[in-house]
Formats: sequence, C-alpha cells, structure tokens
Amino acid sequence: MIDLNAAFEAAVAQSKNLSERPNNATLLKIYALYKQATAGDNVEKKPSFSDMVGRAKWDAWSLLKGTDAQAAQQQYIDLIGSLE
Repeated sequence: MIDLNAAFEAAVAQSKNLSERPNNATLLKIYALYKQATAGDNVEKKPSFSDMVGRAKWDAWSLLKGTDAQAAQQQYIDLIGSLE
C-alpha cells in the first residue's frame, strides 16, 4: 500500500511536467481518477447548466462511482505513465 501511495504521489507530481498538454478527454480522465483516488465517490452537487467545465468534471468523476481508491490510484499511475 505504501508503494502504491508513493507511486501515486510521484505520478501526481509527474502530471504537472508532461511534455505535451493532453487533450480535453484525457484531462477529464486525469481529474476524475485523481478525485476518485483522493476523495472517493462524487457526492457533490451537480454544477449548473451554465458551468460547462464544472459539469464535464462532475460527470467524469461520477462515472467512476464505486471504483476503489487503490484501483483509481493505479489507473491514474498507468494513465500518466502512458502520456510520457
């Protein structure tokens, strides 16, 4: 578990130094996996219709409902690793 947490933290740091900016769909996946790994299932109120970015983030995170935090961490690590 400690190794997974350390690898996750390293991937988070690495995500800030990617050579190219990922496309919007990938950015949403990164955001959603991070939120699921750190906060668990989305229980926040859905943003208003006029907040398109907020709604996209909320929707992406909500799609991961029920995903275990460790599984989300591993998926995050794998995704960031694939972007290098």
